[in-house]
Amino acid sequence: MNGHWFRAAAQIIVLALTVPQWVVFARDAPLPVKIAVFPFELEDLSPSAALPGKTSNPAATMEKVSAAARQELAESGRYAVIDGSNVAVKPVTEKSLRNCDGCEAGIAAQLGAQQALIGVVSKVTQTDYYVIIRIRDAQTGKILAQEEANFAGDEQGWASGVRMLIRHQVLPMKD
Repeated sequence: MNGHWFRAAAQIIVLALTVPQWVVFARDAPLPVKIAVFPFELEDLSPSAALPGKTSNPAATMEKVSAAARQELAESGRYAVIDGSNVAVKPVTEKSLRNCDGCEAGIAAQLGAQQALIGVVSKVTQTDYYVIIRIRDAQTGKILAQEEANFAGDEQGWASGVRMLIRHQVLPMKD
């Protein structure tokens, strides 16, 4: 009986000494930043943009790109993603956030986000494209980050390019 009491007492002491460490660890862990991710926009600058009868579906491709960005940010653990694709305001529905002089910040704040992310895929040729990602503070409208990269590949690779840009240029940045 004394052996059981001694082991139980030792376990209680060990537990009592480690619980405060768990509490400190949990308290010091940063909360994910709430970020509104708006639909990526396509800027087709390629010579083929004016060709009739194109067989691609840019809306479906851009949805895949936007979904890849939301997933990459969410999986990082640094961000709690708010999907900004269903917001019924003109710059979102017309896919013109890139030209609204920072209006995405106010929209993101209305969604309860701390930051706003917009992205643009600029198709230059059939196999070259640029991706630009801009993150703003939702309260001040200040640009917190703007990253861009050039990629080679067709529309099927755009989502991968966005994931790579986020993984290698956006996420490594200090907040």
